Amino acid sequence: MLNYNSVIKNEIKQESISVKEISPVIKINLRGKKREFLTNVGKNLNMILPTEANTSTTSDKLTAIWLSPDEWMIISNELASKDTNKSNLYEMLFNSISKTNLGAVIDVTDQFVQLELKGENVYEIFSAGSPFNFNEFKEKKGSTTQTVLNNTDIILHHKDENIVNLFVRRSFAEHLFNWIKDIASRL
Repeated sequence: MLNYNSVIKNEIKQESISVKEISPVIKINLRGKKREFLTNVGKNLNMILPTEANTSTTSDKLTAIWLSPDEWMIISNELASKDTNKSNLYEMLFNSISKTNLGAVIDVTDQFVQLELKGENVYEIFSAGSPFNFNEFKEKKGSTTQTVLNNTDIILHHKDENIVNLFVRRSFAEHLFNWIKDIASRL
């Protein structure tokens, strides 16, 4: 982590929706195919990586989001210190996975901004700017998808009823936040 600076300086608070940045949160990208990779990650994280498309697994401290058959994003469920460049989780995974050639471990904490959207109109906002059909997604807690929203690549994680975590690349975060704010004001 590189002395994390929040991109989003304010929140959206309306009757039917609220949007805020959750920061700083450790985000790690994992890639690997071997059985030893899955076993090693499972032991280190004390959780099983999801192997079914568009799903996630959650423990007390971590959430694992399926991105592809050999790729996952691991997100801390707890905030990290804003002034540190160290992540014990990253170092542990890097030493046991990357250094042993079982797979790749990349710290993407500064690459992705995490927004939390809450409220009854969350899916109306998504439908206004995404071609994805959210009917099944919103019914299944823990579901995930990679799609576009207002022509911006995003990752969505259905955290709970009417609560969705949205991950967007830092360079597009402010633009997407302002678009969400504009759409939310029209609902």
